[in-house]
Amino acid sequence: MSLKSVNDVLNILKAKAVLQEPPITGLLRCWHEIVGDVLALQTRPVSIQRHLLRVATSSAAWAQNLTFERKHLLIKVNQKLATPVADIHFSTASWYISPIRKKQPELASPIQHPSYLGESIKISNRIATDDFVVDREKATSTNKAFDAWANAVKARSHKLPLCPQCQCPTPPGELQRWDVCALCAAKKF
Repeated sequence: MSLKSVNDVLNILKAKAVLQEPPITGLLRCWHEIVGDVLALQTRPVSIQRHLLRVATSSAAWAQNLTFERKHLLIKVNQKLATPVADIHFSTASWYISPIRKKQPELASPIQHPSYLGESIKISNRIATDDFVVDREKATSTNKAFDAWANAVKARSHKLPLCPQCQCPTPPGELQRWDVCALCAAKKF
């Protein structure tokens, strides 16, 4: 039995790991190099099965255009792979937008909503809004908690202007936007 150095054993293990790595993993690492930044944002290799590379595209238009360019891409792909693929199939199947690829559109903040009345703050075991604070430990029953909330809503509602149509207290933003409360505006639509 021959003794090998630790470096020799590690080099052998690294070589085996590269051979055991699925070809799609290596392809994913160098996909930007092969297709360029623009196409890399619109495409993603999905699998290699029976010498066929399946690539997901963001739209059917990309799939059709890339089908015409597949021979050119096939040459580039086979230069990077140890085992060459015979063909490439482009499809919108298996495409999804990951949060890394595309930034999600920002949602409107509650402050921008016409019904916004004030900031709600959570404090450890207390719930606070503009007009009332309820200690969760003191609100032993749901009825007491509801009564505290209802009283706070009544107190806050007395400060609000009335809807000209139904005479209900209405946030000023709703009156500015629709000239009536949100419920009356919804009835019109």
